[in-house]
Amino acid sequence: MFFDLALVFDPDTRRCDLALGDDCDLLIDETPVTAMLMSVGLERRAAPDDELPEGRSAFLAPVSFSERRGCPGDALDPFGDLTGCRTWLLDRAKETETTRQLYRFWLDEGLGWVARETGTAAEVEVEWREGARLAYRVRIADATLSLSRRLDA
Repeated sequence: MFFDLALVFDPDTRRCDLALGDDCDLLIDETPVTAMLMSVGLERRAAPDDELPEGRSAFLAPVSFSERRGCPGDALDPFGDLTGCRTWLLDRAKETETTRQLYRFWLDEGLGWVARETGTAAEVEVEWREGARLAYRVRIADATLSLSRRLDA
């Protein structure tokens, strides 16, 4: 069962905010939607061998802590688990099948907790749309999240 502080996604601004009740108390979400939003919306820390979107590497320039990004809450995880997806690394990628497959792989990686928690993996679909836009759909139990992201190649 899921118990998270409820997030509300605003498609116009493409941002999330905490949901408040009529009495201004924070609401609890018992569905996987909040966890899904955090898994696909937060930036997972880049691995040491990941190529950064700007093309910088440890060989060309010193890499600072912030260049590899990452969710600040990961510092508080006692098991060292990472939150979010590495899809941000594809911000400047070309419209190729390899990019689509890598995007799907990193969404699966970010949603890896689903199989551990529920015993069933998340269903992820990723496809190219016009204008270098990747559309993706994530389904967990009876909750579905459909979003798209434009890559600036």
